Amino acid sequence: MTEQKVAVVTGASSGIGAATARRLAAEGFEVVLTARRTDRIEALAKEIGGRAHTLDVTDRAAVDAFAAGLGRVDVLVNNAGGAIGAESVEHGDPADWLAMYQVNVLGVLHMTQALLPALRASGDGTVLVMSSTAALAAYEGGGGYVAAKHAAHTIAATLRLELCGEPIRVIEIAPGMVKSEGFAVTRFRGDEAKAASVYAGVAEPLDSEDIADTVAWAVTRPPHVNIDLLVVRPRAQAANHKVHREL
Repeated sequence: MTEQKVAVVTGASSGIGAATARRLAAEGFEVVLTARRTDRIEALAKEIGGRAHTLDVTDRAAVDAFAAGLGRVDVLVNNAGGAIGAESVEHGDPADWLAMYQVNVLGVLHMTQALLPALRASGDGTVLVMSSTAALAAYEGGGGYVAAKHAAHTIAATLRLELCGEPIRVIEIAPGMVKSEGFAVTRFRGDEAKAASVYAGVAEPLDSEDIADTVAWAVTRPPHVNIDLLVVRPRAQAANHKVHREL
């Protein structure tokens, strides 16, 4: 009997991470869910028959300890991340920029470095980086997040070059406008009205399940097929700055 493949999903307590965990479980993976909110990932792990590990991806010692006790890993979904604030570069808070860099960039670095030996040992490993269209184009009020996601994009591109010839794929998925649980609320520091305004008049923004669908498709391609970069936007969004709104 073929041993069940294992997928690790970071930031799996809500939004895209939770949807991805559900979808990969449906695809036959044993899913290891990580996040800081223990109650959420334990409930979801019970629902999908996975494993939950409370983990802050910015804590390297904790990441190393997690990796040491993990065993088999076939897929790593670096999903943990997020945006804080929408101030201009001139008025941005360096503490917010640092927090975004730590989770969106160093979190990807910590998890990838720690799990590469197991991914290599699997003989068919996949590292997936969840970036953003912010990784590809700047926009006003997004300086810190844009900078962090550009860095995540660069990690994926560089790692792909460095691992060329090894049995490890490096995939990047860059979502555009996604109405996912908590993202905009966190960005606007709990201001529900501001968060709702992001999607005002947009008939059908993407949802977390749409992105989970692309993750599942990308990681289940035949081993020789690498989806280097997949940009996913709703039909109403032609670019970061071009959104059709029905007001």
